[in-house]
Amino acid sequence: MSDMTRRGFLKGAAVAPLVLKPLAAMGQQGPGSQRFDIVVAGAGHNSLITAAYLAKAGYRCVVLEGRPTIGGGVKTAELTLRGFQDDVCSTAQYFIQSNPMLRNNEIPLRDYGLQYIDPDPIMHMAFLDGSHITQWRDVERTIAEFAKFSKKDAAAYRRMYEEFNSVAPMFRESTFTPIGFGPSLPERLAAHPRGRLWQRRLAMSAWEIIKANFEDEHSRAFMVFLAHITSEAPDAPVSGRVAYTAFGQQHSGRPMPKGGSGKLAEALGRYIEAHNGVILPNKWVERFIIENGRCVGVECGDGTSYRADKAVVSTLHIKHLVDMAPHELWPQDFLDGVDTWQAEEAMFVSHYATSAPPVFPLQGGGTISPAETGLLVSPERALRVALDDACGNVNMEDPPMHCICCTLADPSRAPAGMHTLKLVTWYPYDIKQGPQHWDEIKKQVAEANLKQLRRFCPSLTPDKFLGEFIESPIDFERMNPHFWHGSAHAGAQNAAQTGPMRPMPGWAQHRMPIPGLYQTGACTYPGGSVSGAPGRNAAVVMLKDFGTSIEAVVSKKA
Repeated sequence: MSDMTRRGFLKGAAVAPLVLKPLAAMGQQGPGSQRFDIVVAGAGHNSLITAAYLAKAGYRCVVLEGRPTIGGGVKTAELTLRGFQDDVCSTAQYFIQSNPMLRNNEIPLRDYGLQYIDPDPIMHMAFLDGSHITQWRDVERTIAEFAKFSKKDAAAYRRMYEEFNSVAPMFRESTFTPIGFGPSLPERLAAHPRGRLWQRRLAMSAWEIIKANFEDEHSRAFMVFLAHITSEAPDAPVSGRVAYTAFGQQHSGRPMPKGGSGKLAEALGRYIEAHNGVILPNKWVERFIIENGRCVGVECGDGTSYRADKAVVSTLHIKHLVDMAPHELWPQDFLDGVDTWQAEEAMFVSHYATSAPPVFPLQGGGTISPAETGLLVSPERALRVALDDACGNVNMEDPPMHCICCTLADPSRAPAGMHTLKLVTWYPYDIKQGPQHWDEIKKQVAEANLKQLRRFCPSLTPDKFLGEFIESPIDFERMNPHFWHGSAHAGAQNAAQTGPMRPMPGWAQHRMPIPGLYQTGACTYPGGSVSGAPGRNAAVVMLKDFGTSIEAVVSKKA
């Protein structure tokens, strides 16, 4: 892919290989009418989920997407070379497995082409001393991995796994319940025999919990890496929940859609179209249409407008949302929330087309080639990411790294015998020289990351690399404005931006200050990652406001 083509993609230009042809063709035909029940601004997976439930309820929806392909952060494209299917942002989709949409088959996406592959091992972690910890779907096999380093740590893993399982249904129920529509997580935990302890744990940092329960540095590094994989600082207050990431994925694995992350968006798009909805790509929403103080539609950059008889649903980032309507329509507390919104630790991602997969040597002989591998020289190095982020330091010494080779689990993503390789690292968006400086240094940073990878995986020599596509934190933002300041999850999920604080106090129920306007996406509760919870929760709220319920809608067989 040429540099010009790459830049066109990042700006949202139409790059033919990236277009979902059935959906794009539908969009080019036009809807026949520019009046709908529901107008959806943005086609990330959450807004598509909201539209799917509303379409199932019988409301005619139009989904407007600024780029040529739907999906937002769940999108797959030929980034490196033709025939290599790379996940633009997200890859594993394990949180969404708990969503009633899939768990209870409320929206039968498997009938619309969605299939999951469940890699085993789940996650591998290689260490410079040649040792390793591998998380397998078999919990006993995983516990034995910790026992290699510490019997105490093996017992801690078992105990914490069992403890997590006892409260996991409460976490799940609160995640898929809109704020104010049922008991909060603290209220649910109050009914648990050790609920008060869990409330204390959730207020702690992940590092405090991990350090208190595991003694060996290898065990701690594995647990901290998984806590950090969501781009949250493991030593931040109220990050305690991510100390249990290992146990959530011990239960669900890390499933990948066959053919790429974007297959989730494709299946949702097909479902919406099959239920009288319309998907229109290359439609940048530029402003909301306000009449008599109510949001009644949107205008797009190409001069077209779309009106909603019932409501408008936005998945625009809140930093951009407030520019879509006159400033005086937003109350001061809402504007205050937007002004104080905080970014998360930004990701730096390198995509490669390779002629071989990563092969990690094992202590004592043999090798392993897992789909996902974590590289972390020490737990303290993960803690350092937050300090570097705060200081704007591009620290290329021993960078923590998430190495993903989807083709080991799904060979269909590349030509026979070839592989896709994605390296995820974390660097500041606001570097000392300014974010634009990333254009000057991103190649140097990518090379430093490869050098670090080869310390663990020496077989991936330069001759194995056929093509590349590098995404710095500012490239993420250019590619998708929802990745504000390089935030793949829209913003930090810290104490100031979780639960009823997301996106800000008083506005966490998906209803926006302007009547007729609703908000979904990662800026809303419960936040980022591919859970689909913001999308389903927004549908719950809207359906109630329309005089029905999600229970009544999902009881339909269609």
